Amino acid sequence: MSPGSLRAIRAATTRGEVLVSPVSAWEIGMLAARPRPGVVFHPNPQAWFARLLALPGVQLAPLTPEAGIESSFLPGKPSGDPADRLLIATARALAASLVTRDRGLLRYGATGQLRVLAC
Repeated sequence: MSPGSLRAIRAATTRGEVLVSPVSAWEIGMLAARPRPGVVFHPNPQAWFARLLALPGVQLAPLTPEAGIESSFLPGKPSGDPADRLLIATARALAASLVTRDRGLLRYGATGQLRVLAC
């Protein structure tokens, strides 16, 4: 992560404003299901995600039916990936910045449709 993104995340954590999407849990599961060198979730993905949510200042973002529907009607030209679209719709509904290194999400953020923080 970049020093700037780490500072922003630490500041948000101090304010209790770090939100983690349930979609991220699915993405972690997908990463763990196809092991790659250097990508390990100790002792398992479920425990790793639970520890993340137990950190001070970190909370689970709601995944609402409204976000599910909104993800189908996003302005501009967002990613076609359903997980990305759910992340976008949730971040927009919560007026939250999305921390990502995904190029497609960063490009979408550059259009002004989504607040993004590159990491």
